[in-house]
This record gives sequence, structure tokens and C-alpha cells, in this order.
Amino acid sequence: MHPQSDSRSPAFFARQVAGLPTALWLLTGLLILLLWFGTLDFRHLLSSDEGRYAEISREMFASGDWVTIRYNALKYFEKPPFHMWVTALSYTLFGVGDWQARLCAALSGMVGLIASMFAAMRWYGIRAGLLTGLVLVAAPMWSVASHFNSLDMTLSGAMACVLAFMLVAQHPDATPAARRYWMWACWVAMGVAILSKGLVGIALPGLVLVIYTLISRDFGLWRRLHLISGIALMLIATVPWFWLVSARNPEFPNFFFIHEHWQRYTSTVHSRGGPVWYFVPLLVAGFVPWLGLAPRMWEVVRDDGAAARVATVRRLRPALLLAVWAIAIFVFFSLSGSKLPGYIVPVFPALGMLAAMALERIGERGWRRQLNAMLVIMAIGLLASPVVATLHSNHTAVADYRRYAVWVAAAFVVMLAGTWLARRLLRTHGLMPSIVAYTLALLTGFTTALLGHESIGGPASGASLVPTIRAVLKDDMPIYGVRTLDHTLPYYLRHTTVMVEHPDELEFGTRQEPQKWLPTLDSFIARWREGPPALAIMSADTYRELTTRQLPMHLVAQDQRRIVVANFPVAALLGRQAP
Repeated sequence: MHPQSDSRSPAFFARQVAGLPTALWLLTGLLILLLWFGTLDFRHLLSSDEGRYAEISREMFASGDWVTIRYNALKYFEKPPFHMWVTALSYTLFGVGDWQARLCAALSGMVGLIASMFAAMRWYGIRAGLLTGLVLVAAPMWSVASHFNSLDMTLSGAMACVLAFMLVAQHPDATPAARRYWMWACWVAMGVAILSKGLVGIALPGLVLVIYTLISRDFGLWRRLHLISGIALMLIATVPWFWLVSARNPEFPNFFFIHEHWQRYTSTVHSRGGPVWYFVPLLVAGFVPWLGLAPRMWEVVRDDGAAARVATVRRLRPALLLAVWAIAIFVFFSLSGSKLPGYIVPVFPALGMLAAMALERIGERGWRRQLNAMLVIMAIGLLASPVVATLHSNHTAVADYRRYAVWVAAAFVVMLAGTWLARRLLRTHGLMPSIVAYTLALLTGFTTALLGHESIGGPASGASLVPTIRAVLKDDMPIYGVRTLDHTLPYYLRHTTVMVEHPDELEFGTRQEPQKWLPTLDSFIARWREGPPALAIMSADTYRELTTRQLPMHLVAQDQRRIVVANFPVAALLGRQAP
């Protein structure tokens, strides 16, 4: 065997790839993977998304019903099941836990990152591919979102694959067979996107392609999409679940397609509205380490158009497609009546590839200016970090914010030190080592801030109450959520709750199965007085109101957010003296 083809040989590790030894790239990749996946279990789950989808997946895992999605035993049809399927599979393989609940999001972020690297590498070479990975690792919105148990990153990972596979399939050197296979992969990825968050999985790529072909006049692209076989594959991936859930639950189609799609986009029915510029600060903050590349990113798109005008054969314009992808999705959600921060995460792979191509063009002088600007921004962030200690809310103690302020300051110190090191490396070792150091510094800083958030998220989750509650809780004992939907404590107790009076986001489920909840406070009081042993979770205000109504309640546990009581004496079980 030739020595350079043996990955264990000294020659392999001495080989230079994009200006750095292969061994250094491997070490960088291992460090990124360690920070990416190794910290998933260091924080408790947050309300509401993390606890909600962890509990839905746990109920799916416990019941064995992977068709009808349930939350607190009630039908929950706001989202399709793919994210919950992956999480339930994670529970099956590794047990129920926090890192298992976050694994789907972390995998989605990494898969989307690798797919984007591959597409950039196919069009622009290995250096562009590696830079794409570094950009996304150090893009706060992509990196941080990959560490929260939310459907937004699962959708974004699938959408990144849609974009990447489209780019690879339409490369001018692709053989007809390769183009067909990659387009099939693209259509399957669209199916996964649909199963992750609904029709946006096909609506957004379709919108992008329509706008792209109108601008580029490349209408022949539609003939290269393998529409018939591709749509067939997408339907094979998606229709079985939609058919099964509709057959078992006739109310599903109207709620899912009309209420959760059309009404969500065209109205503020979910009370998640915002101004048209809502996503602008999120885009800036989510891509701030690379914003200085924006002029060069525009040059990449402009030069792509200039090359297309003199080309004798029409081909895909990748930079234009990336720009249209980012802008069209951003505008689409900006015009929506429903807005949440995670909605624009799918734009970042396109921005990451454009930024990588901009980095290909940057010189040492331009990169030094970028580093200097970030040093200023980070210094301002460090000076402003004590502001975190002054924050307060009804459900989070000031002392928790003070502890988190220290972590925020530490995160900025890490990023400042790493960026300063990157500036030194630029002078002594050149551009690529500096970019790698900068990326690792930012990822380490983000990880520091995430780990520190446990000082807020841990107490908020209610996990500290679990041992006390389990001392009195039996498997068949009902737990009532009195005027409150607690998204995290039921998950940590591995026990569903019965909603009382205020259904919150479970209103649809309570209409379908009214026997599974108590619609009035009076009905709860009657059940509490006359029913079997039970526990109840409530706010301090509700507790005080029920106390004035002389409802017998025995305190089990409490924290800043909730009070847990029983309708039977618990002092002996908890080792307390009865009052």
C-alpha cells in the first residue's frame, strides 16, 4: 500500500490540508465534537419547548403509540412526529434523560453542518468546505440552537440537507445517475422536514426555487429536479404517518393543516406576533462573529452573476441560490403573523457557505480588522455582563441571575482571550490557524455561557423537588396542574398531569377528550375533597386562593415557580413533624 493512502502512517498526519496538518484538523474536529455532544447532559431542561418535547417523547416511549402524539395524555397535534420519534428512539437505546432528550437537536445541527460542508467542498474545494464548518460552529444561532431540545433545529438540519443535496445534484460535473440519486436524497430530506414541522418543509424550498428561477431565468432547472420520482419518494416518506394519524383521529387534518398552518401564518391566533423587523436583531446576534464578511459575501453573489452572463452553457448559480435561500426564508417569516426566534435558523447554512467563500477572498489585513472589531464587541459584552446580575422576574431569584452573570463574564473572557490568540497566530502562522483558533474560542465561549445557564435553568426546572415529591407519589396517583401547565416537573417525575380550569396549549386535546381534565376550579375542589390520594401543582397565587376556601392541602415541596401539595397527610412520609 502506498504510504500516503494509509491513514495510520506518519505521512498521512504530516500532510497539509488547506494550510494545516491533517492531524491538527482531526484534533480540531474531535474538540468540536466533544464540546458539541459532551455537554448535553450538563443542564436541566428548560420550559417550555425542552420540557414539552422531552415529555411528549417520553409518553410516546412509555405507551408504544408512535402515531397519535400525546402531551399529558391528551392529543397534541400542533407538530408532526419526527423529532419525537428520534427522541423516543434515543430513550429506547440509552434510557430517559436530559442528554437523550437533546440528542436529536444536536445531531440535526451537526448533520446540517456536515452536509453544508460537503456541498461547499463539491463546488468550491476542500478549503471552502472546511471554512463552512468553522463558520457554522462559530455562528451563535446555529451552535446554540443545536443544544436546545426544540423542533426548530431538527427542521433546520433537514432543510440544510435539502439545500446541500440540491447543490451537489446540480453541479455541472455530476453524472446523470449522480444527479438523480442526489435529487432523490433532496426529496427525502424534504420529507423529513415535513415530518419535523409541517408543510414549511416543502413550501420554503419551493418558494426559493421559484424566486431563483425568476431571477436567473434558468427555467430548465425544473427539468433537472426529477419531480415525478422525487415527489413519489417524498410521499412515501410522509404519507403513511399522515394517513394513519388521520384514520385514527378524524379531527387531525382540519386542526393541523388549517389551524396550525394557515391560521398560524396569517394571524396572531397563537399570540406570537411581532413587528416586521422582529428577526433583524436575531439575525445580527446570531451571525455577529462573521458580519464583517457581509460586503465580501455580496461580492461572491455579484461575481457569480457576472460569470453566468459570460458563460456559454447555463448552469446553476450556487451563490445566487444561497442568497435567495437566506433572504426568501427571512422575509417569509418576517411577514408571518406568528414569530419565534428559532424560525430563522434555516437561513444560517446558506449564510455559512457564503461566508466561507468570503473568507476564501479575505487577506490578512481584512481578517485582522475583523478580529479587532470582534475584540471591541467582546470587551463591550464583558463590561456589560454585570447587567445580568440586575435582572429579576417573579419566577427566578435575583441570586440565580447573579450567579449567571459570573458565567456570562467568564464566557466573554474566554472569547476575548481566544480572539486575542487568533490575532497573534495571524501574525506568526497565517490566516487559517487564526480562523481555527477564533472558531474554537467562540464555541468554547458559547459552551461556557450554556453551562452557566444551569444556575437559572436548574432551579426553574423543578428537578430539585423531585426526590421529595417521589417520597409521597405513587404510580397510580393523579397529579393535577391547577391553572398551570408545568412543562418540566412532570417530565422529571415521569408522570403526566391532569389539567384544571386553564388548558393552556392543550385546549384542543381537552376538547377531544373532555373526560381527561377538570374544566372548573369547583370540579377540582370536589375531586380533591372526595377523590383518591392525589398531588397538585399550582402557583403561589392559586395556593393562597385555595387556602382562603379552606381546601385541605398538605405541603409537599415548593420553589420560586410552583407549590406542590397533597390531599393527605405527608409529614410522616417526609420525616417532618406535623404542624
